[in-house]
Amino acid sequence: MKWLLLLPLALSAGLLFSGPYSSDEFRFVILGDRTGGALPNVYEEAWRQADADRPDFAITVGDTIQGGNDVTVDAEWQEALRALPAQHPYQIFFVPGNHDVWSTRSAKAFERYTKHPLRYSFDYRQAHFTVLDNSRSDALSPEDLAFLEQDLSAHQAQPLKFVFSHRPSWILQAVLLNPNFPLHRLAKRYGVQYVIAGHIHQMLRFDLDGVTYVSMASSGGHLRASKRYDQGWFFQHTLATVHGTEVNFAIKELEPPFGQARVSELADWGPAGLSRAPGAE
Repeated sequence: MKWLLLLPLALSAGLLFSGPYSSDEFRFVILGDRTGGALPNVYEEAWRQADADRPDFAITVGDTIQGGNDVTVDAEWQEALRALPAQHPYQIFFVPGNHDVWSTRSAKAFERYTKHPLRYSFDYRQAHFTVLDNSRSDALSPEDLAFLEQDLSAHQAQPLKFVFSHRPSWILQAVLLNPNFPLHRLAKRYGVQYVIAGHIHQMLRFDLDGVTYVSMASSGGHLRASKRYDQGWFFQHTLATVHGTEVNFAIKELEPPFGQARVSELADWGPAGLSRAPGAE
């Protein structure tokens, strides 16, 4: 299978951050979808504000280009990458979204421009990150689940684990509070704390049997439905601060004119949007 051929390359990404560290604290930023009806200048502003947080690295949840046309895929990636902060000193990890990958040529373009395969993983200090590819299916494929199991098995010693994919393939099971599905069983078996996705452009949080599932709000893709902040529709970037196995998520709405610069915590959100006022105990 192709994923077996990619596994050595995928796991080698962890070598970028291997070695002893004097501190178990670090920071990374998460960017939401850029496309799916991209609004001008929003993604650039989201990156400007994310860059100001001086993260150790950044990760997106996919849909970096609008896509759908093999003829324009290279030009679209070149345009999208120009939106990133100039000379940023940290690495950026991309998750493949349905607007990024729709064909063999677009899959190769994703790998060429992001410098990563469609499925891969990396370590940063005490944390392990797994990136899955559900760009062409609402469900996680058997190949994704097999990759995830082998990857998590190989990194059991890492005390903090994140799983990223573009589509929230888990969302129906999380809404139903059903722990009996393959992704969740693997997450429980190997101690995954956070499963994070994009795609729907809405900020939502689900706690299921000790695993936190997160749907990230948009970083440029159009706002749907009510477009109300309290229902999870807003433009943002998120700063995750890690200390040991504790993670604090500061979800930062963009400043005017694209938002009101409100800051919330992950605990402020629930399955239907805001579950408590930001900052409330």
